[in-house]
Amino acid sequence: MAVFSKVLLALLFLCLLVAVPALAKKQETGFLDRTIDIQGVNYKYQVYVPDDWTPRKKWPVILFLHGSGERGDDGLMQTDVGIGMAIRTNRSEIRAIVVMPQCPKNTWWMMPPMEDVALTALEKATREFHGDPQRTYLTGISMGGYGTWHLAAKYPGRFAALVVICGGIHPRAAVLKLYPELAKLAAPDSPKSYAEAAARIGKTPAWIFHGANDNIVPVTESQGMYAAMKQIGAEVHYTEYSGIGHASWDKAYDDPNLFPWLFSKSLAPSKR
Repeated sequence: MAVFSKVLLALLFLCLLVAVPALAKKQETGFLDRTIDIQGVNYKYQVYVPDDWTPRKKWPVILFLHGSGERGDDGLMQTDVGIGMAIRTNRSEIRAIVVMPQCPKNTWWMMPPMEDVALTALEKATREFHGDPQRTYLTGISMGGYGTWHLAAKYPGRFAALVVICGGIHPRAAVLKLYPELAKLAAPDSPKSYAEAAARIGKTPAWIFHGANDNIVPVTESQGMYAAMKQIGAEVHYTEYSGIGHASWDKAYDDPNLFPWLFSKSLAPSKR
């Protein structure tokens, strides 16, 4: 009997040893640091994971592209403006995996290799945090708004919905002068460019926001894309803020209807 008791105690002790590491491996939540390697270069990015994350279900995923002011290599500044601030203000509204890559200085999302950086970060986070490919969304502000239209046009059907804030398809002349490579990639400054971009994007649902007094990105950029998306029969919403300048993202991400609308969109299940 004594031998049996010793064996039982030993088994219980082993169970405790196994249980402690299992508890220690509990998934972190909040803003998490991550890195990816693209062509031998390390890029830092952030992933927001909701407090109640669990691997027992698939989660919606949002890819966020920041503006030019958050460019750098610290892997953090992109969380301080736009959707990162919206999460900190009211995280209960954004119950999704949010992927926030960072664009280095002196480049744009539309320029290589930034497309690979953004999409690789998205794919890696989707795998790690059990993201739902059918409920993957794309949003961007300012320079990131340009990147949003660019990725949506290059990968039609990849995203279930778009939220484009003070973006466009044709950067201003001063920007193109600074970045000759960008000038080769940007749409021509022509009215038909909006129709051509919309035709490539297809009927992906989109909600466009812009400040009427924006002196950085002309409001005509969003107006042109709204008209073009509407013309092809896409579900497109347009909100223009009277008296608001370039920083229209705070009001946009604070719209109580935005995230319920976004999370209602889903791609059709892929056929295998």
